[in-house]
Amino acid sequence: MGDSVNAEMFIRRPPGEVFAAFANPQTIRRFWLRDTSGPLAPGARVLWHFMVPGATAQVVVTGFEAPRRIGFDWPGGMHVELSFEPFDEEGTHLTAQISGLNGKDLLAQATDVVEGFSIVFCDLKILLETGNSANLVRDKAQLIEKAREAG
Repeated sequence: MGDSVNAEMFIRRPPGEVFAAFANPQTIRRFWLRDTSGPLAPGARVLWHFMVPGATAQVVVTGFEAPRRIGFDWPGGMHVELSFEPFDEEGTHLTAQISGLNGKDLLAQATDVVEGFSIVFCDLKILLETGNSANLVRDKAQLIEKAREAG
């Protein structure tokens, strides 16, 4: 296994709309984050507050090419590249390539990262295609919080 993994989704909305969902604080709060300190933009440093209580990450935008690509550095030495490619008539092939995986249990880390982005992408797909979040990220956060409490 290399040091990168991918997650992908087909979303039946144009690339610009899918791209904007990640860049716009109002939208990203509807499917992924509890809060964000600002929009994703070229060179931005943004503090993300995830749905899991107390979980935060400082991300640094390293690439921003609307509506095709957003790259950002993630804590722990990981790097995320989101790409938004036209697919079919009005759809988007959304891909996250996550590199810089490291640690004692690489397989577990890769599994967690792919699972996390897959849940985020599924919730985004539902939000953009129906207008409502299915609260998939919120529900997964509840499971994580209960597991932490159980110890």
